[in-house]
Amino acid sequence: MTVDFQVPEAAAGQRLDLFVGEQLKLSRNQVKALLEADAIRIDGRRGKKGDKVAAGQKVSVKQQAEAPRAATAEPDAPLVVLHVDDALVFVDKQAGMPSHPLLPGETGTVANALVARYPECVAAGLDEREGGLCHRLDTETSGVLLAARTRAAWEKMREAFSGNGADKRYLALVTGPLADEGEIELPLAHHGERVRPAAGGGDDAREAHSLFTVKARSGEYALVEVQILTGVMHQVRAHLAAVGAPIVGDSLYGGREEPGLGRFFLHARSLQVKHPVTGETLKVESPLPDKLSEVLRAHGFPFTPSAVEG
Repeated sequence: MTVDFQVPEAAAGQRLDLFVGEQLKLSRNQVKALLEADAIRIDGRRGKKGDKVAAGQKVSVKQQAEAPRAATAEPDAPLVVLHVDDALVFVDKQAGMPSHPLLPGETGTVANALVARYPECVAAGLDEREGGLCHRLDTETSGVLLAARTRAAWEKMREAFSGNGADKRYLALVTGPLADEGEIELPLAHHGERVRPAAGGGDDAREAHSLFTVKARSGEYALVEVQILTGVMHQVRAHLAAVGAPIVGDSLYGGREEPGLGRFFLHARSLQVKHPVTGETLKVESPLPDKLSEVLRAHGFPFTPSAVEG
């Protein structure tokens, strides 16, 4: 099976192996094997690890057929639907629930719940285990998660997420000195189970760009809205930690412990995209979970729904 991609403007200059890995959600070893097997081509010529892609180029990847790895339908798995139409499903992901299975037969994920209610999602994306999901959230992150019900919708949404076509906003509770608003433009690179700043670049460095605004303060704590303009793994967590304001409960990035929380305080509050069929702007929001609202009250925030949503 050969899969073709047209390189969007936002990916121009990215290294070929990183671009392919991101598009197909493959590990570096998997992409390396494809390159060694002459299975990746740019505009018809053989691709090499050090090649940089340019906007408009056609990248073709020839993959061997594998046994189906579709997410197992799990009708009893919880699923809160925020919006559904013929093309898209927006769901409210719970903290502690993975986005999709990593292994065949794995259950307990959002994808398992999705394909039980919307079986067509299985065939919407390139990987059947993902249940049509157009992006992912960390297991302990709650909030808006988007899936497609058709391949055409999935392709348009993936293009939106790869460029600047998706407005993604998060709420995070942090400690440490932080300006009222600001911009973090700091490349990130994988380093074991986390990502690290890579200001000097490097083979694995990916551009990462975030904007933040403090919504409220109480003592050492600040409730921050973060808009991410790129989509690097752990971007919000790593960027806030890099500027000295790690997320509460996020021990991986130096966040302050919050007894009884059992997760880190990061919530995908809203997602705005252009609808793949109508072209109209569609914004879907997720209310702050009760447990996170309780944390704000415990730290003296004058909490009201409007203070968070405004």
